[in-house]
Amino acid sequence: MSQASIQTAKTVHQLVIGSIQAIPEEIYDITPAGFKNTIRWNTGHIVTMLNWFLSASPALNTKLPENYSGLFMTGTKPSDWTVTPPSKEELIQYLSAQYDELSKIDPGSLKMPLNPPFEMGPLRFETAGELFNFAFIHEAMHLGIISSLVKTVQADNEACLNERG
Repeated sequence: MSQASIQTAKTVHQLVIGSIQAIPEEIYDITPAGFKNTIRWNTGHIVTMLNWFLSASPALNTKLPENYSGLFMTGTKPSDWTVTPPSKEELIQYLSAQYDELSKIDPGSLKMPLNPPFEMGPLRFETAGELFNFAFIHEAMHLGIISSLVKTVQADNEACLNERG
């Protein structure tokens, strides 16, 4: 089961990388009505949170810049940024490095108990595998949000063009 979890995680992460690469950077910073964040924020959030979730066991050896927490942790938003956020290319480089690290995870490490358990709001994870699986559910959820952002931005752009034409 642990090897299957790692393979599923790699598949999800690969889907994220492919999707992010296909999105034009000129729409990365648009916050459409009904959304709190942007494509860039959601991408950085995926990168940052994966490192955070897997900071204990199994740990990823991907080091992120210190400012990523202030830019992308839960509760942050682009309208509060006071520094230039990372480029699409930089975010993809970190996503790719994380993918490489996933291939190095020992399936047996997912059975390890977390001491103390990892708690986040009402959620409590007792083993590395539980937290690992949640990390990729979280990632897939944000990929869905990114997809919705792209579709909304494209629909808004089409509506603007139709109004002009």
